Amino acid sequence: MRIFQLTNKMVFPHPSLANEDGILAIGGDLSVERLLLAYANGIFPWYSKGQPILWWSPDPRFVLFLKDIKISKSMRKFLKKNLYKITFDTSFEKVIFMCANLRADNTWITPEMMESYIMLHKLGFAHSVEVWHENSLVGGLYGVSLGNCFFGESMFSTMDNASKTALIFLSEKLMEKDFLLIDCQVYSKHLESMGAVNIPRNEFLKYLEISSGKKTLIGNWNSYFS
Repeated sequence: MRIFQLTNKMVFPHPSLANEDGILAIGGDLSVERLLLAYANGIFPWYSKGQPILWWSPDPRFVLFLKDIKISKSMRKFLKKNLYKITFDTSFEKVIFMCANLRADNTWITPEMMESYIMLHKLGFAHSVEVWHENSLVGGLYGVSLGNCFFGESMFSTMDNASKTALIFLSEKLMEKDFLLIDCQVYSKHLESMGAVNIPRNEFLKYLEISSGKKTLIGNWNSYFS
């Protein structure tokens, strides 16, 4: 299958037209309107610095159903120590910077990407989870929320289990708000150990269709999860 060239029109080809690697389209921009349209249709941007924007919709899709999250005995024991403080949306720019900085030699979080997701955050669609130890930011994650799905983008950790703590805490809070899943996009052994699984893309798109009928929690998530 060919890779589609985007134009100025706010439209994407159907995800089923992605090639075998999961690449659907090339070009376009990272405007808020295009990003929200992409996520609503199971599409996300992923490219390296110096490349044109690439848009993906892989098959299978790697997701974490919140009800199926796995927390190991050792992790439960770690969490009981209460070493970390967890917040939402207090340091979005720091979190995305840390996610990019820790992968400086191999990051898809380009300055253009950072600018666009910071704008999404200011509009209340992108969110961060921060993990603090003695007033220092030691871990976290960020992503986009639409309906009752959270689209995870990246996470980082500079202390033991900090990113795991962020993901577990986020999952617990999302379950309280009747969220269904966290989109993890592509397979990773780390997230598989926490319960994430591959599902067919067409099944994932059906979940997104159901999710589109749910209210999006727009705004600063500290107001929802305080």
